[in-house]
Amino acid sequence: EEEEEEEDAENEAQDGTVPVSDIPRIMPTSAPANSEQYNEEYGVGLVSIPKGALPSDLYSSTSGDGTLIIREYGRSTGTKSSFTPFVDPRVFQTSPSGNEEESSAAAMFSSEMLRQEQAKLNEVRKISVVNVNPTNIRPHSDTPEIRKYKKRFNSEILCAALWGVNLLVGTENGLMLLDRSGQGKVYSLINRRRFHQMDVLEGLNILVTISGKKNKLRVYYLSWLKNRILHNDPEVEKKQGWTTVGDLEGCVHYKVVKYERIRFLVIALKNAVEIYAWAPKPYHKFMAFKSFSDLQHRPLLVDLTVEEGQRLKVIYGSHTGFHVIDVDSGNVYDIYLPSHIQANITPHALIILPKTDGMEMLLCYEDEGVYVNTYGRITKDIVLQWGEMPTSVAYIHSSQIMGWGEKAIEIRSVETGHLDGVFMHKRAQRLKFLCERNDKVFFASVRSGGSSQVFFMTLNRNSMMNW
Repeated sequence: EEEEEEEDAENEAQDGTVPVSDIPRIMPTSAPANSEQYNEEYGVGLVSIPKGALPSDLYSSTSGDGTLIIREYGRSTGTKSSFTPFVDPRVFQTSPSGNEEESSAAAMFSSEMLRQEQAKLNEVRKISVVNVNPTNIRPHSDTPEIRKYKKRFNSEILCAALWGVNLLVGTENGLMLLDRSGQGKVYSLINRRRFHQMDVLEGLNILVTISGKKNKLRVYYLSWLKNRILHNDPEVEKKQGWTTVGDLEGCVHYKVVKYERIRFLVIALKNAVEIYAWAPKPYHKFMAFKSFSDLQHRPLLVDLTVEEGQRLKVIYGSHTGFHVIDVDSGNVYDIYLPSHIQANITPHALIILPKTDGMEMLLCYEDEGVYVNTYGRITKDIVLQWGEMPTSVAYIHSSQIMGWGEKAIEIRSVETGHLDGVFMHKRAQRLKFLCERNDKVFFASVRSGGSSQVFFMTLNRNSMMNW
């Protein structure tokens, strides 16, 4: 770790970031000739899906120097892409031995894959190694760029939200601001309070949070937080800087949903769902709209959709599956229960698909994802299958979905579940999605010692179209 800190100090940029040495190379290969077999292996075909579609021995392969590698295949159209799906060697009938040392296994895997390609595929691209160190990347590079802020947080990062260009960071022990416009300096805003979830609503001058020991829904005024740094407005300093939403305690998750000119706040509690709506001046606060209590399944994730611009429906995930509440009637019904899993499930994400009139969703749980509509009908004969159990899943507004696992970061198409790209880790680590905007995706790592760092990935828009 000391060597890593010394290296970070040498490579530190003026904005307080350093390149991620874990991700220094790309190894392009050719596309599988049999796309049907590729679909079957990656869990997006019309056949039964084997568990663990991407074997762990692939995830463990690293380059000879112990660094993380990214694999890609070039599509048969000849389009040069930044990185695209990881090639499973089973497509080429190869089976790397698990008995070799890690570095030699990676070398043998690469050479064997090349040999098989040359023997069996007509369209072949020579394997090359490209340095992806962010310090050598130009702004218009086709390669996704990952950097990390040198600042190490002493307590675990639980959430974050962009405020302008800067990043508000919520940890186990407080709220901080990471100055992304300057040299990466960190300002402490609130101490000794746990921040579980947060969203910045700049137009309303508020920061919505689940925070504190009792997981209250507390709203902070951005003008008050700003004055905590600048101390240039005595009038603001005199005022209370926050207010609570109702008397809600034990909040598990919330979602801010904007429909036309109304902002709804839908909140998951221990065995209930509450909906609040923003009331403009003179009230300037969230006010109670609907309440649904005594739910059979405890909500863990929650969202709100508007069917065909008319009907409000709450979607929520539990340890049992996914459910809908019709806001008008109060009726509750199941839309997907994964009966093939006997134990409790972990819901990861509820993604309301674009251009479906708010009626179709991708529901992610465990290491899978299914496409259903708001009435519980399967809309696509596809099961999205992650290569490993993700610790975090998020929809990125490039019509892609990302999964953060201990061995890799996967990027997939939200429409089809196809694998678009993989970032392999050189060592297992826990990663947590924080937030995203435009082509920037922020996430955090947690070391065993408890310190966290903020990472961000810059996804090149042009290259993403070519994946």
